[in-house]
Amino acid sequence: MDTSQNTALARALTELPGPLPARGVIHIAIRHTDRFTVVGNHLAQHAGLSTVAVGLAVRIQSLPQGTEIGIKALAARLPEGEKLIAAALRELEAHGYLQRARTRLTNGRIVTRTVFCNQPAALLRPRFAAARPQRPPAAPQTPPPAQDPAPEPPAPEPAAPQAPALPDVQQEQAPEAPAPPQDHAPFVALVPPPTAPRQPSPPLPQPRELTAELDRAATALLSDLRRHAPQLVLSENDIRQLAPAVAAWLERDTHPDTIRHALTNDLPQPLRHPAKLLKHRLTVLLPPPLPGADDLAAPARPRIAVTPFQTCDGCERAFRAPTPGHCRDCRNAHGPAQAAAA
Repeated sequence: MDTSQNTALARALTELPGPLPARGVIHIAIRHTDRFTVVGNHLAQHAGLSTVAVGLAVRIQSLPQGTEIGIKALAARLPEGEKLIAAALRELEAHGYLQRARTRLTNGRIVTRTVFCNQPAALLRPRFAAARPQRPPAAPQTPPPAQDPAPEPPAPEPAAPQAPALPDVQQEQAPEAPAPPQDHAPFVALVPPPTAPRQPSPPLPQPRELTAELDRAATALLSDLRRHAPQLVLSENDIRQLAPAVAAWLERDTHPDTIRHALTNDLPQPLRHPAKLLKHRLTVLLPPPLPGADDLAAPARPRIAVTPFQTCDGCERAFRAPTPGHCRDCRNAHGPAQAAAA
């Protein structure tokens, strides 16, 4: 089996035209007759896309129309995980190869429609020539051959000026050129440029007082991140800009291990802008200040005023009243008698 394969390879190499390169890859290109997909070099050699994104784009192009290409659907048929597939789809969407839009169906249901374009740059170029055909440059007029004089026709009515007639040679060659379509609609790009104004990013958190101790601890924490995550290599300028935000975390009694875990956990792959990612996490994940002892104490229950018991001076019966005296019955009984005596 090995000998036959080597023989076939050697025979294929001898059939290649021209001298073979001394180093580097040697291509043996065999024409496909079925089950193949055309991939442009703009995608295969894209400098801004990762290898995972290029491979996923090729896999999507090879799928038939209507195949589900959501994150979970792709993860079910590919060895890569959902996080890696989601990152690759975001790369393709950022470079125009993939577009996801929410569409309302006739039954009122809203679905996400995914469109993949194999040449996104071609969408931004006009597909047809201009609507009005370009006229060739006017050739110098040559005098017509001498002919018998003919009677002069009557003077025509004045009409709108028209373009000068082309020479006979050009008029005979004009029908050979394909006429541009006359009833095509103006080209509309499927991937319009972003026009919605972007919301300004929130400012970095600042401590109430940036002391020398806080600044030293924040700088050391940021400089030490590359030991825990090699992708987080920051410049000195980035560390100076992010140090006040880390100091704000430390000022709120956040443990350094907690800050380090929040900044290094679940990093995207590939990570292109470490400083922007840390700025976002330091701003969005900023914890609130720790509550004080008074805030954690249970609220005191409101005291309810209770009217004390009193002993009636007349009948020795207990009744509720703020001050000693007679009960209601004694007051009612002594009230008419005191009024009659007066």
